[in-house]
Amino acid sequence: MTIKGIDFASLSLKDALDLAVLIEEEAKERYEEFADQMKSHRTPEAARFFLFMAGNEEKHRVQLAAQRRELFSDAAPRVTRQMIFDVEAPEYDEARAFMTAREALQAAFRAEKKAYAFFNEALPRVREPGVKALFEELRAEEIEHQRLVLAELEKTPPDSALKADDFADEPVAQ
Repeated sequence: MTIKGIDFASLSLKDALDLAVLIEEEAKERYEEFADQMKSHRTPEAARFFLFMAGNEEKHRVQLAAQRRELFSDAAPRVTRQMIFDVEAPEYDEARAFMTAREALQAAFRAEKKAYAFFNEALPRVREPGVKALFEELRAEEIEHQRLVLAELEKTPPDSALKADDFADEPVAQ
C-alpha cells in the first residue's frame, strides 16, 4: 500500500471523502481487471466472484461520492489517484491463470484485511473529528466485508489437491 503526500493530521473531511472514493474506485477497477484475466484463462467461477466484488466496491464508491457531493458540492478535490496505490485493491500478483473461486475469495479477504489495516493505522494520526468518525466507519465496514467474504469461503468447496502447476509443461528450448 502506498500513500503519497497525504498528511493525515491535517486531512479535511472533504479530502477524506475524496480519498475514500478513490480507494473504492481503485479496488473496483482492479477486480474488473482480474475478472477479465480470469475470463481469458477460462476460470469463470473466479471471474464471477471478482465481478461481484467490483460491484460491491462500486456501490460503496457511489455512496461515498454522494455523501461528498451533498456536503461539499463541486468543490475541487485536492486528493488525486496518483497519491494512492493498492490501499484496498488486491495485489497485482494475486491473480494467476487457472485461479479457483476459493483462491479468488482468499485474495479478496487479504484485500479487505489490508483496507482495515490502512484505516486502523491512519486513525491515530487523524485530528479532525469528522475525518476520525468517517475512518472509524470505514474501518468497521472493512470488518463486515471480511465477514461476508469468510461466509462465502465457508460455502465454497475445497480446492482439489491437484494444482494447475502440476500440469504445466516445463519451458523447452526451441
